[in-house]
Amino acid sequence: MKEITLKPLRAQRFTVSLAGQSCIVRLNQRSTGLYIDLTADGSVVMQGVICQNGNRLVRYRHLPFSGELFFVDLQGNSDPQWDGLGARYRLYYLTADEVSA
Repeated sequence: MKEITLKPLRAQRFTVSLAGQSCIVRLNQRSTGLYIDLTADGSVVMQGVICQNGNRLVRYRHLPFSGELFFVDLQGNSDPQWDGLGARYRLYYLTADEVSA
């Protein structure tokens, strides 16, 4: 399991390597919650997926991404909000092997 470093910003875009996949992650805070877009090796994996505490974000094996992403609230059971990113709300990556275990 790998933690992905986040900053407490309303909107952010960054590149990260996950199990050899070159990924672009976008996070946007809206009035209805925090949303994520993910591109891996130039292929769109997901767009506009709401981020919820403890829920898998990728979910489907047919998508062009190996592994899984999920948020964890370290201080309770709330869905992530921009002002707690990187501190209270952490984003984690599991490899495909870790997901299967």
